[in-house]
Formats: sequence, structure tokens, C-alpha cells
Amino acid sequence: MKICVVNGQNHKGSTYHIGKMLADKLGGEVKEFFLPKDFGEFCCGCTNCFLKGEDKCPHYDKLKPLTNAVDEADVIILTSPVYVYHCTGSMKAWLDHYGWRWIVHRPEEKMFSKKAVVISTAAGAGMRSTNKDMADSLSFWGIPAIYNIGFGIHAVNWQGVSEKMRAKIERKTDRIASKIKSSDFKPKVSLKGWLYFTVFHFANKKGWNPADSEYWKAKGWTENKRPWKK
Repeated sequence: MKICVVNGQNHKGSTYHIGKMLADKLGGEVKEFFLPKDFGEFCCGCTNCFLKGEDKCPHYDKLKPLTNAVDEADVIILTSPVYVYHCTGSMKAWLDHYGWRWIVHRPEEKMFSKKAVVISTAAGAGMRSTNKDMADSLSFWGIPAIYNIGFGIHAVNWQGVSEKMRAKIERKTDRIASKIKSSDFKPKVSLKGWLYFTVFHFANKKGWNPADSEYWKAKGWTENKRPWKK
């Protein structure tokens, strides 16, 4: 099993430790990144990725190691502490660079056979909206199985987390790891993904954005082929 972990901050706080705990329980080969250390650029809104190709992004070379790791992984883990009820700016800036990869543009077919986990912590609240920030992108990439882990840990660092809370985290990560390692998972698509794909199947058949339409036609998606069917 190949695992890609992208942490939405540089320091190894509570959210990082939960992500590591889960990765350790899954086993396998882990590639890990920290934002903004490993990628700290902001999308400049040039639209090159949409209209000309993702390789025309001014940050393409810096982004490529993370893109490759995401594509190669069987499981993607995104972690972010809660920052004012949302994910960190670094995580958001990184995800902003993949607008071209959404189902409505040029999705990577490998995504339809992956699993993902979004993880967030806060001293108090905001985990649901923070996890949604990350899960929205993963869902629109086409990933059908996305698990959520969110804890209000009542502490400002991992050392301050109580034994009772740590036991809860252990149980939750045990359950998620067990689900991920289940062998009955097959590539599929969510209802939302299917609806968006169907709409843009027709849009790209007619031709609306040349970069997208050429991509879909080359994949056979404007005809009967589908990325979640082998």
C-alpha cells in the first residue's frame, strides 16, 4: 500500500500525530509533505491550467513532486488544524492549484480507485467545516471513499491531550484503518461525481473548453468509456 500524507502546516502538532498514527496502522510506503515548507505558492489566477494545460502553471515544477505522490498513492491523507473554522491557508493554497483536475475539467482517472482521509483538530470546535474544505476537493477529484477524523482535543498541543482523549483517537483510527484495508473495495463513483461527469460528458462532446474537450475525447469519455470502469 502506498500512502501520501499532506500536512497543512510545518510543525508536528496534534493533527500531524493523528495522521501519523493512522499511516502507521495502515502500514506500507509513506510519502509525507509539509505545507508551506514543501509547497508555499499561492494561485495567481492566470487560468493557464484551465485553458492551456496544467504544465503551463507558473508553479508546475514546484507542484509536481506532490502531484506525483498523490497520483501514485493508494490512500491520500490530508491533515489540517482548525484555523478560524477552516483549513490552514497553506492547505487551501495547495488545493487551489488543482482546479483543473476537478471532474468538470480534466480529472485523473486514477482518483476513482483511491481512498482518502481528512483529519483536523482544534482546542474547541470547527473540525466539520475544516474537513469539508479538504474533502470537497478530494470529492471533486473523483475519489469515492473519503473518511473524516475530527477531534476537539481540549489542548493546544499533543503533549496536553488527555489519556481519555487519546484512547478515543486510537479507537477512531483503528476503525478507519480497518475500513481502508478492507479488500472488498472496487473503483466506483459517487452520485455527485456521476452527475457532474454526465453533464460534462455532453459539454465536452459538443466542445466548450478546447483543453478539456481534447482530454475527454482522448480518454474516450465523450463516448462510452468511464474512468471508474476497467
